[in-house]
Formats: sequence, structure tokens, C-alpha cells
Amino acid sequence: MKIKKRKGLSIKIVVALYSVIAICVLTAVVVFGGYRLFEKNVKNNYEKYAETVLNYAYTVTSDHAFGDMIAAREMPDEYETMREDLNTIKENSEIEYLYAIYFDDINDIHSLTYAINTKTSEELANGGKYTYLGTICEPGSFEDDTIRILQDAVRSGKTDSAFLDGYSDEYGHMLNGYKVIFDSDGNPAGLLCVEIDINNISLELNRYIRSILIFVVLFTAVIIVIYIAKTEHSIIYPITGVTDAAKDFIQNIGDQDAMDESVRKLGLMNIRSNNEVGELYKTVSKMETDMAKQLRDIRQYNEEILMMQNGLMVLLADMVEIRDSDTGAHIQKTAAYVKIILEGLRRKGYYKDLLTPQYIENVIKSAPLHDVGKIIIPDEVLNKTEKLTDEEYEIMKTHTTSGKAIIEKAISDVEGDSYLSEARNMAAYHHERWDGKGYPEGLHGEEIPLSARVMAVADVFDALTSPRIYKPAFPLSKAVKMIEEGKGIQFDPKCVEVLSDAIPEVKDVLRRLNPDYKEVDE
Repeated sequence: MKIKKRKGLSIKIVVALYSVIAICVLTAVVVFGGYRLFEKNVKNNYEKYAETVLNYAYTVTSDHAFGDMIAAREMPDEYETMREDLNTIKENSEIEYLYAIYFDDINDIHSLTYAINTKTSEELANGGKYTYLGTICEPGSFEDDTIRILQDAVRSGKTDSAFLDGYSDEYGHMLNGYKVIFDSDGNPAGLLCVEIDINNISLELNRYIRSILIFVVLFTAVIIVIYIAKTEHSIIYPITGVTDAAKDFIQNIGDQDAMDESVRKLGLMNIRSNNEVGELYKTVSKMETDMAKQLRDIRQYNEEILMMQNGLMVLLADMVEIRDSDTGAHIQKTAAYVKIILEGLRRKGYYKDLLTPQYIENVIKSAPLHDVGKIIIPDEVLNKTEKLTDEEYEIMKTHTTSGKAIIEKAISDVEGDSYLSEARNMAAYHHERWDGKGYPEGLHGEEIPLSARVMAVADVFDALTSPRIYKPAFPLSKAVKMIEEGKGIQFDPKCVEVLSDAIPEVKDVLRRLNPDYKEVDE
């Protein structure tokens, strides 16, 4: 298979990503390496300072033969003189502690004992007290691992200064320096120790890290701005434009005008790139154009089907009405009353979970089919001018079950359109009563489908305000009163309420569809 070669440059988004990653990795290496070097340098400076103080203090202890005092466990007058000299050293330095310790039993790490400690004048003024030779160190003053290191230094007679890093919740990070004290016979007697607060190292390191990060952020920002400026026209703008156009098209599926506008805007971009971006643009443009055309064709086809369905529905309803010589414009008027009642229920907030715009449209559209079952009623019964016999009345009542069966057959043929479902409910149950004494099933209250409860009011109201062979049309006021008398008995109270509140709209229907009605203005 021949592979088609692309012309021009490929998309550089991956390169940009790799560039950012490379900058981040380089930054991490520089920061980590610099952090370690900086930390080591600062720590060395602290160690040098601590070692200088330690050696100076060690000279003082040697001048006073402190090792002999420790070995003899004695504190001659010279002991306090030595303490004063050591106090002066601490006073004029940055160390936190200067003291001496020894092991009362070199084999027992818990026999660690103070030989001397120092205090500045400020510490003494604030209640600080001296610790004298022979005072046992309090348990927990030193970690066991630290004590073992000091123990090994005394045992080995280590002559060089040494340092330990220490940490505690109370004091934070401390640098511990120590040096073995020897007696005049050269035997190790104890240790001279200094401690210096190195928490400032963390502060200095944090400042260093912040400086590095600020530099990196600024450097990265400059690189990104330059890169975006170079690629805005050839990559970012086309991809963003195509993406936004595709999102806009998808969001407007169903709105033909909006879809056509989206296709038009995408075409105006006129991207001519010969890389993946150009191919993406061409593909999305073709997809939107083809889909818009297909949806336009489908929409037109659906509209034609809907018009045909509505036409057949009205035709069927007209056929029934033509057979019934006593129902002039009945389907138009009942449909109008149904609309008035449904919109009134919605305005008052009744049955708001059910009264969606689609539901209202379905009920209004299918209202003309509520009497479709009358198509099977014999003419001698349907158009009888005298009162029906009991047997004839039972035959007339079958128009509800027949209407239900007819529409259910239609539902099964068209795979259950929702508006036909409401047509079935109205055809089957518009003669049910709120008190459960209606037919064909004796449903009660809200067991009756809402569309059928609405149609029950509309159907009876039209019968009352229309002339029949066996009666004249009732005045509007009387018809409304008769409907209200059936409130909560024959009819849903809420449906009666909204009809009574909509008399001006009812009069308008009567003017349009029942021009011979003489009581419109009552």
C-alpha cells in the first residue's frame, strides 16, 4: 500500500510538552544539586564556627586541669574560676549550650553525669541555675544512640573534635560538637560539648529554594510565551477554532439554523495547513456539512410524516363527527377547551411534574380522537333523537372501549408514539368520574389519567353550551354553574377551577366556533 506523505511541518504540541518536561527535569536537578551544595556549605560554616568555640573552651579547661577534677570527682576553688571563663566564652558566641559531661561508669550509658555547665548573664538573670560536677543527667536528655557515640569516643580516647546532628521537638535542629577531656596522666575523663542552633539553615535553604523557583517560573514563562507566539497562528488558533466549532455544532444539533451558522463560521476559518491540523479542519468541515444536510433532510421528512399523521388524525375525527349529526365543531371546541384547561393548570402550578410542554402539546394534538370509538356505534343509536333505551345506552358506552382498542392498535403499528398514548387515555376514560361512578372501569380521582380528566370537563362543557336535537344550548352562566356543581363529584376540582377562571378565553372560543350562541356575553 502506498503511504501518502504529508507536506509541511507536523503538529508541535508534543515537542512543547517535552520542552516543558525537560525544563522541569533540569530545574529539579539544579535545585536538588544546589540545595545539597548549599546545605553542605552552610553546615560546614556552622561546624567551623562551633569547632572554633569548642577548641577555645577546651584550652580554658586544659589550663585549669579540668580532667583531673573530673577524675577525682572534686570541685576545687579553681572550678568556679574556670566556669566564669567558660561563661564569658558562651556570652560572646552564638552557641546555645556549653557544658561538660562524663560517664560515672564507662560501661553504663545511663551513668552519664554533668561535670559543669555555663550560663550567660541573661540566663542567670532569668532564673537560670548552674549544674555542678556530679549531677546525673536527667533521663531523656540525650538519645541512647548519641550516648553510645560519646561513650565510644571516651573509650577510644579520641583526640579530634567531632560533630553530631540532633533534633528534638523542643529545640528543633541542633549541631552537637564534642571533644574528649583528658587528665594529667593522659586518661580520658569526660567530654566538653557545645550545641549550636542550626534551624536557620532551613530558613536559608527555603530562601534559596524560593529564589530558584522564582527564576525557573520566570524563565519557563518566557519560553512558553515565545513558543505560543510562534505557534499561535499555525497550531493553537486552528485547533481551538475547529474544537469550538465542533462543540458549537454538537450543542446545536436539532436547531437547523444554528447548525448551518456553525458550518458557515467553520468555513470562514479557511485553514490551509498541509499538516495534521489541515486534515483535521477538512475532516470536521466535511462532517459538519454532511451532518447538517442529513439532519435537514430528516427534519423535513419528519415534518412531512407529522403533517400526514395530524391530517389522518383530523380526518378520522371528522369522519366520526360527520356520522354524529348532533356535534357541530365538537372536536375543534373540545380541543380549544382542553388547551385552556391545561394552560391554566400549568399557570397555577398544578400537576407541574406532569405538565411539561411536550405533554401539553401531545394532549392538545390528540384531543380530536377522544370520540373515535363512536365510529363503530350504529347510526340508529348514534343519531337517535329520542332518549336511548338501557340496551342502547350500553351500546353507546362501548365507544370508550372501542376507541381505546382502535388507538392501541395504532400505537402498536407506530411503535407507541407518546401523543397516541394520551389519545388512548382520553378515548378510554373521558367518561370516568372523580367519585368513581363513571365508565368503563369505574376509576376514581387521580387514578383517572389527567388528560381524560381534562377532556371530561371540556366534553361536558361543550355539550352544555351546544344545541342538541333533544335540548337547546344552555346559557354560559348556567353551563359554568352546572360544571361547578360537578366539582369533586364528576370532575377533577382543579380542572373545574381553571375553567371557571378562564371565562374570557371560553367566550372567545364560543365567538369563533359557535357563532350562533346567544349567551356569549353573559
